[in-house]
Amino acid sequence: MMIPLRRCGSHALRLRLNMSPQFYAPYPLHIVDLMPLVPLYGDLADDHAYFRMVVDVIGLQAASMVKWPDVVFDPVEIFEAIRHQPRSVHSIVWELLLRAGQRRGAGVVMDKSLDSVHYADELMTLHPDMLFINMVRDPRAQVASMNRAIIHDFDTLLNARTWVAAHRAADHVAARYPQRVLTIRYEDFLSHQQATLERVCHFLDIAFLPQMLDVVASREARQLSQLSALWSSNSHAPIAANIDKFKQQLSDDEIEVIETLAGDYMERYGYTRLSRGGAVISSELLETAIVRSNEGRERAWRELEPANFRDFVLRRCRADYLAQLRARLERQAAQPASMAGCTLDELDPMLFEVTD
Repeated sequence: MMIPLRRCGSHALRLRLNMSPQFYAPYPLHIVDLMPLVPLYGDLADDHAYFRMVVDVIGLQAASMVKWPDVVFDPVEIFEAIRHQPRSVHSIVWELLLRAGQRRGAGVVMDKSLDSVHYADELMTLHPDMLFINMVRDPRAQVASMNRAIIHDFDTLLNARTWVAAHRAADHVAARYPQRVLTIRYEDFLSHQQATLERVCHFLDIAFLPQMLDVVASREARQLSQLSALWSSNSHAPIAANIDKFKQQLSDDEIEVIETLAGDYMERYGYTRLSRGGAVISSELLETAIVRSNEGRERAWRELEPANFRDFVLRRCRADYLAQLRARLERQAAQPASMAGCTLDELDPMLFEVTD
């Protein structure tokens, strides 16, 4: 699994590793967006509840902006295959990931749903052999990128708080499972691409391939770069000169806010401060940030439709799917439980396996 927060350069690494036949990381499900709905399913020991969740997770995969090539999942077959395993949304997600990797002949499968760092303990219970690539990026550059991404907040203070929370979660993973975590800096990947890739490949026990350095040859990278402005840079070599681009994107006050909240991490990872880091983060400032971010999000959705209609529709489709799930689950949760603790008859999963 890659951790801990999106807009860290994770696609750049994923796309290059994907050029190895030993490795596979499909476009991430970002299951974190479904996590607020999980309590609404009720007791997952109830086959009815768990089967609904299997169907809905597969539906989320189908509603994803980027489809997983050459793979189709049958909810009936998936449920039968995992019904006697520990039940959780993560069990379902990883069943899909492992099957996708198996179809590609890969020995290592990675989930790039970085926000799942907050569920690392549960994931380690399910898969004790899991490894974590902890991708660190200068918080000023990462927050500046997050500020322009519709998947995040539209305010520096809110995104800086999210950055710190994610790295605290990553600290927990590194402290509890130190031998299973590799920490790399995105800036080192930019300046020493081959050495960084070789280090990651060694950690994953896969062979480094010279073609990993030529992302232009990646069809997936070219596809992503055309779908969304967020991924436009993925089809060419990284530009080291962009490391300090945040200086033109953030005000001095914004930089001070980030350095106030993330200063300890900056010192740990070797990022030089530009301020004293003494910003006062008041409750009034936080409330104003939330209002500003909500307004920015509404504006971003309005502007995305004429700017990139494909991106708008694909993102809206996923957002609408999650909204429909919430509405349905809330209706079901409000109804009396007439069939609690139900068990479904066991079927032969081989009869439902998709083979073409």
